[in-house]
Amino acid sequence: MISQPSRHCTVELQALPSRIGQVRRIISAQLRYWHLDPLIDQAALGVTELLTNVHRHAEPDKVCTVEIELLLDRLTVSVHDHDPRLPTVRDSEALATSGRGLALIAAVSESWGVRPKGDTGKIVWFTLSAPSSAVAVPAYPMVYGATPDGPFATTQDGARKRATARSTVAG
Repeated sequence: MISQPSRHCTVELQALPSRIGQVRRIISAQLRYWHLDPLIDQAALGVTELLTNVHRHAEPDKVCTVEIELLLDRLTVSVHDHDPRLPTVRDSEALATSGRGLALIAAVSESWGVRPKGDTGKIVWFTLSAPSSAVAVPAYPMVYGATPDGPFATTQDGARKRATARSTVAG
């Protein structure tokens, strides 16, 4: 059986309010490209909540990395930051205007979690079930400017090698 290769997108940024909207648009565009339109609202909401947590709580800085990965029928969205303190789900009062981010992520996602990243931070992630239409996504997307020969440059022995792409948003 041949399975679909994974698809991966990474965005590095400072979690500032102006950047959060920008990353939400990048994630939405990437999911549209992968034909995962039904997941856009959930993914955009989840990444907004995670980046807002970094903006409000992360120390010593607001630098973080957002990753989305489609592997078979599962989309994983994760945010890595440099604060080793792990977040917790809080009980919020009915009229509170904040404190519901992780509970909201738990409500809209299939699963979610937090894991330490050594002494240098943590990763907060959530997963969404991908619709079967994602199977129709091309295996190797076009990458502009990756190499003079396009996304499939050849090596000295004539074999093809795949160029990698990485999105970066400077903070």
